[in-house]
Amino acid sequence: MSDIKDVVKGIYEAIDAKKAEDIRIIDISELSDIADYFILATANNINQMDALQEAVEEYMIKQNIPVKNIEGHVRDRSNWILMDYTDIIVHIFDKEAREFYDLEHIWKGGTIIEL
Repeated sequence: MSDIKDVVKGIYEAIDAKKAEDIRIIDISELSDIADYFILATANNINQMDALQEAVEEYMIKQNIPVKNIEGHVRDRSNWILMDYTDIIVHIFDKEAREFYDLEHIWKGGTIIEL
């Protein structure tokens, strides 16, 4: 398995290639035991949400990192998809859900990672 920071960077690159907006990486390792990193991204529409989810899934399969849980799916008209890979949790939102849930504010004690 790759170094976790390399995996985070790979996820970032995979969703950036699919034109995700406002990608944020938050290191929450000092704040919580649920994960080390949150990756947040915004999609413009349901098709892009699906593409972002697929990009993450394909990348993680190549890294041989199994998904622990996925909540939400575009076919169910979800506005937030949460992909739990134990140490990394990926959040894919539509614009309204991203603003409403405001995870950046909730986890403001975390460290923003710039790539």
